[in-house]
Amino acid sequence: MEPRNENKSSILLLHNAMIVTMDSQSRVYQDGAIAIQNNSIIAAGKSAEILPQFSSLSPQILDLSGQILLPGFINTHVHTSQQLGRGIADDVDLLTWLHDRIWPYESNMTEQDSFISTLLCGIELIHSGVTCFAEAGGQHLSGMASAVEVLGLRACLTESIMDCGEGLPASWAARTTEECIKLQEDLFMKHHNTADGRIKVWLGIRQIMNSTDRLLAETRDTAKKLETGIHMHIAEIPLENQLIVETRGVDHGTVTYLEKIKFLQNNLLAAHTVWVNEEEVDCLSKAGVKVSHCPAAAMRMLGFAPIREMLSAGVCVSLGTDGAPSNNRMSIVDEMYLASLVNKGREVFSKGTTDPTALPAETILRMATINGAKSVLWDKEIGSLEVGKKADIVVVNPSSWSMMPIHDCISSLVYCMRTENIVSVMCNGCWIMKDKKIITIDEEKVLSMAKHASAELLKRAGIQVPSRMNFL
Repeated sequence: MEPRNENKSSILLLHNAMIVTMDSQSRVYQDGAIAIQNNSIIAAGKSAEILPQFSSLSPQILDLSGQILLPGFINTHVHTSQQLGRGIADDVDLLTWLHDRIWPYESNMTEQDSFISTLLCGIELIHSGVTCFAEAGGQHLSGMASAVEVLGLRACLTESIMDCGEGLPASWAARTTEECIKLQEDLFMKHHNTADGRIKVWLGIRQIMNSTDRLLAETRDTAKKLETGIHMHIAEIPLENQLIVETRGVDHGTVTYLEKIKFLQNNLLAAHTVWVNEEEVDCLSKAGVKVSHCPAAAMRMLGFAPIREMLSAGVCVSLGTDGAPSNNRMSIVDEMYLASLVNKGREVFSKGTTDPTALPAETILRMATINGAKSVLWDKEIGSLEVGKKADIVVVNPSSWSMMPIHDCISSLVYCMRTENIVSVMCNGCWIMKDKKIITIDEEKVLSMAKHASAELLKRAGIQVPSRMNFL
C-alpha cells in the first residue's frame, strides 16, 4: 500500500521554520517556508515572501513553530536484510563473523525474511531521518523492494553477488558468473523505477576476494549498458590488499587493481575503502568514484579510513551505517556524530595530536545529504531543499534537553541532535512519519513478526550465540 497524503494536487506550505537547504550556496532561512505540490518543492525562501505568493491558492498551511527543516538524510551503505541478525556476531573476529555467523544467516534467508528484515530496518532508518538508502548487498532483492514500497522510502537496491571464494555456502558456490549477471539483469527489469520511481536497482559486488575477473568485467559493462550504479565493498582489511598483490599482479591492493582493469568509474559506490594509499586516493578522485564512510563499523572491524585526505582530493564521501551485525545501530544521526569525532582523533597518527578542526559540522551535514545524493546518483532530484527537487524532508524539534540552548545551529545538528529530535519525515511529497509515529506501517506488528522470523532463521542456520554470563 502506498503512503498517502491529503489531495496530492493541492499545495502544502511549511513555514515558520529554520530551513537548512544544503544548496550550493549553503543558504539557511532563519524564518523560512517551503511550498510543496505533488511530490516536488515549488518554492523555498523566507516566510514573509513565500506565504503571500501562495495565499490566494488556498494551500494547506503548517506552522512549524521554529523547528528545523533539513533535506532527508541518505544512508549510502546499509544491509537491510541483515537486520534480523542484530546481535548475533558481537565481539568476534572477522572470520568467525563471516563464516560462522553472517554467511549461514544470509544463506538460510527466505524472501519473506528479507521483507520483514527490511521493514524492521526501515523503521529505524525513518526514525533517524533517512529518506533514501543504498542497500549494500543482501539476499532476496524482491523482498526488499516490497518492503521499500510499503515503507514509502527511496532506495537503491542491490543483490549480494559472489562467484568464487573459500567458505561460501553451497547454494552460493554453485552460482556461475553468467547466472550472477542474469539474476541482476532480471531484478533490474522487474524492480527498477518502481514504487513511483522511488526504487532503483543497482549491480553488486560483495567483495573482490569473492569475485572472478570475469564477474568484475561483466558487472562493469552491464552497469554501463543499464545506466545504473555498482555498489562494492573495497579495501576493507589489510588481508584483502595482500591477497590482491599476491594473486592479481599489482603492487598495492584492490583499488590499484580495479584501476588497472578500468573498473573505477563515476557510477561506482565504494564502501569503507579503509586501506588505501595516497596514489589510490588520487585514482578514486580522478575516476569520480564515490565513497561511503561507515565510522561505527570501521572502528569495530576495519580501521581508520583516510577520509580527510579523500575530501581534500575531491572524492565525494558520504555516510553509511553498514548492517546490524557490524554496527547494531542503524542511526545516521549517530554516524554523523561519530564521523566527526573519529576523524578528528585519527589525526593523532599523522600529527601526534588530535585536530579539532578536521571534518567540521558543515562538512558532516553535506556528507549526510547532498554528498549522499551524489553517491547514489540522484543529486538532480534529492539531497538539498531547492525548487524542482523532490520533497524529501526531515523535521527536527530542537526544544529538548539534548539540544538546548542552541548557539550554533549547524554544529548542534551534528554534535547535539539525537534520533529523538527527529519528529516528522516526508519522502517524495508524502509524510511517512508524523509526530514520531510512522504512518505507513504498524510498528508493533513488524516487531512481532521480526521476533518470530529471526528465531526461526537462526534455528535453520544452526547459529547459537554463546552466553556471556551466568543466566539463572
